[in-house]
Parts: sequence; C-alpha cells; structure tokens
Amino acid sequence: MMRTLLILTALVRIAGAQPLDTSKVDALAEAALKAWNAPGIAVAIVKDDRVLLAKGYGVKERGQPDAVTANTVFAIGSMTKAFTTASMAMLVDDGKMSWDDPVRRHIEFFRLSDPLASEQVTLRDLVCHRTGLSRNDVLWTGTSWSQEEIIRRVGYVKLSKPFRTAWQYNNIMVSAAGLAVAKASGETWQQFIQQRIFEPLGMKSASTDVAAAQAAPDHASPHRRTEVVAWHNLDNIAPAGAVNASITDLIPWARLQLNGGEIDGKRLISATNVEEMHTPQMAMRPEDAGRDWNPDVDLMSYGLGWFIVDYRGLHLVSHGGAIDGFRSDITLIPREKTAVMVLSNLDQDNLPEALRWSILDLLHGFPERDWNALLMGHAQEEMKAAQAERKRRAEQRAQGTTPSHALADYAGVYSDAGYGDVKIAVANGGLTLEWAKLHAPLEHYHYDTFDARGRGVNGSPVVFRLAANGSIAGLSFMGVDFLRH
Repeated sequence: MMRTLLILTALVRIAGAQPLDTSKVDALAEAALKAWNAPGIAVAIVKDDRVLLAKGYGVKERGQPDAVTANTVFAIGSMTKAFTTASMAMLVDDGKMSWDDPVRRHIEFFRLSDPLASEQVTLRDLVCHRTGLSRNDVLWTGTSWSQEEIIRRVGYVKLSKPFRTAWQYNNIMVSAAGLAVAKASGETWQQFIQQRIFEPLGMKSASTDVAAAQAAPDHASPHRRTEVVAWHNLDNIAPAGAVNASITDLIPWARLQLNGGEIDGKRLISATNVEEMHTPQMAMRPEDAGRDWNPDVDLMSYGLGWFIVDYRGLHLVSHGGAIDGFRSDITLIPREKTAVMVLSNLDQDNLPEALRWSILDLLHGFPERDWNALLMGHAQEEMKAAQAERKRRAEQRAQGTTPSHALADYAGVYSDAGYGDVKIAVANGGLTLEWAKLHAPLEHYHYDTFDARGRGVNGSPVVFRLAANGSIAGLSFMGVDFLRH
C-alpha cells in the first residue's frame, strides 16, 4: 500500500514537471471560448518562476476585430481580496497592525449588530468571512452610498449566523479591512496598493478605478451574454473587487505568492505572513461556494483572501472574481511553484473555472474531463431549481384575494437603521416602491403581499405587516424588516 502511494505521488510530481505542450493549452482555450460563446480570454501559466504561457484568445469586444493579448486589461473582481490581505500582511510586517487586532483599534466607529460579535470581531474575522453577517451586497450594488457609509450602515444589519460559527462570503467586511489598511498606513487603500504592490511588481497597466482601466490603450469590454455592458464603478467597495489588470500584470503577483513574498531578490512580504494568508482559517461546508461542483474536491476552506482546496492530491490556493461583464480565476499550487490564471470578458458563467481545471488536468496527466459541459450542467441545474421555486410560489398564490386596505393607506415611509428608507407611493392605479437607486412598480400577489417588478428585484416579495389594531405597521423587503414612520 505504502509503495503504491509513493509511486502515485512520484507520478504526480513527474507529470507536474513535464514540458508544457502549449498547443494543447491553445486547444483547451479555443474549446472554452466556443463552449461558453465568450468574446475573449487571457491565460497565463507560471512554473518555477518561469512563464510557460501568457496569451490572449478571442476578441476584446464582440463584433470587433481587435484581439485579446497578454497585455489586455480586464476587471479581476474578487481576486482583489488577496491584494487587500497582502496589504494587511505588509502592515503586520511593519508593526502597524496585527491579524488579531480588534477592528475598532483601526476603525473607531466599526460595529456589528450582535454585542458579543461587535466587541470581539478582529481583522482576521473580516477577511476569512466568519463575522456572522451575510452578503447584503445590495448595500453597495444598489446605492450611491460611500464606502464609509456602507460600513456604518451594515453595523445595524442583523447577523444571519452566530459569530464565528459559519463561513459566509462578505464583500463589505473585506471593504472594512481595506479601510483599516488606510487608517493604519495613513494613505488611501488605492494609494497603498499602487505604491506597495503595483509599482514594486512592475504591474504597469494595473489600476483600482474604472476610468484608468478604460483609458488603457489595450483593454477588454465587459459582456453579458451577447451584449456589451457598462464597467461597474467599485469605489464604494474597492478593497473587495476594484483591481483591473492584464495577465502580464498578474504574472509577478503570482510569482510573489509562490516565492513566499519575495521576487527578483526583493522581499515585499514576510514568508510567515504569506504562509498565514495561505493557511485555512475557516472550514467550508459542502454547500458553500459551489464546492459540490467538482467531484474530486473533498475539503475546502478559506484562508485570508484565498480559498484552499484539495484536488486529486494537489494542494491548491485560489480565488475567482466576478463583476459586471468579467470573470477571472487564479490558482496556485505552492508545492510545485505553479500558477494558472484565466481572465474572461463574459460574466455570469464559469469559463475561468472550467478552463483552470482543464489546464490542471493537462499539466498533471490526469484523465481528461469535459469541464465545460460539467460546469454548464451545474449552472443549468441551479436555473431549473430557481424555476421550480418560482413555480412553487405561483402555485401557493391564493386566488381572488384583495389587499386589506385601500392602496393609499400603504403609502408612506418605512425605515431600517441599516438599509435606510423605503418609500411607498400610489401611482397609475397601483403602488410603487423607491429604495436608494431602485424604483419599482408593485404588483399585487395576494392579501398584503406584493411583488416588485424591475431589474434586479423582479418578483421580489414586499410583505406589509399589520399592527394589532389592523393598521399598517411595516413591511418586509429584501429580507429586511422596515418600520413605518
């Protein structure tokens, strides 16, 4: 048994060291482009500090001839989170913060709605997603609120899980960690990233704002399905997802991670803190983050800005990214000093993950698998589940009911300390809802329940609550209870 295990381990190592046939990577990339009907992708493979491949495929904009190159700038979305934790690691090295500092040591106004969590929460908790707070992404996607205002407001939102008991991905908590970087360093998160990471690594076209990315002479256009969409301004959540970069830019970033914080003789982060970022901090359940999408992944956890995954005997450190019109993925194999990175200008798909798995299989001589079909199948299953839920809800609708009050009685302002004001008005013989950027007509569902109609909330229920005397006391929307003024 032991001898067999050693032989298998040796085979993995030998396969990992084999020369790369780049034509096979080309074939995988072209197959992914076709399967997902994507405009373009960029791919890089690094091994033992050498670039084995850095190449673009497809086009920067659908219907236009300009080809994606290794220097084409993409939005990398949540791959940004590792840049934020790297910034924290540098400040830990500088003696300006500790991973286990109370958050309020750096952000005096920070709070969580649970008193225990509010007193005990640390910087480490923020960046391994264990505060007990669920995503609440609409606070930044659906509003014009600033980063600080969002962080202040989310402190009043009820925790969905007890503190430190569950992994729950949360962009706003990572944004707060970025604000802590700014407070501890005395400069903005954007300035810190530029001066301490981009410039030393020679990431010449990397940026942290949309205007700079669009000004780059070689940049991709974001797409959803077959249409070009607008770049998403991420200023109010920047530390969680605002970095834009090319595959060429990301190569030294990957080398830095694989070399324990050192590159070309320059040490940017201590080896101890690189290892800390790559060390599991919070276990993830099978239902978390699509873990069941890969039949060969048994264990998954989250480090500090990184996912840690096992795959067929490989220890992987990775992170994906998704923002309007773009998807991305970086996967490190620290023991082999190998990195695979994929950038795509098509959102709402799993092309980067599918191509990543395909390349890993190729590098290690694993049996071929149609990852495009496998991940598309999972996406279709999720879509069918959502359709089934909509059908179930339609079947539960009580027919022939009417609201318990005249429509004018529902009009007014309903408030929540975290989410602010919802305004209900009567217009064109029906009710309308206004919250932050959202303006939606309401369609009666049954009794005192209405459905919001509009992009992003289509079919979301708005349930009015009655007081003991029958008056309208509040409403529930987006999972939040608003009280009437």
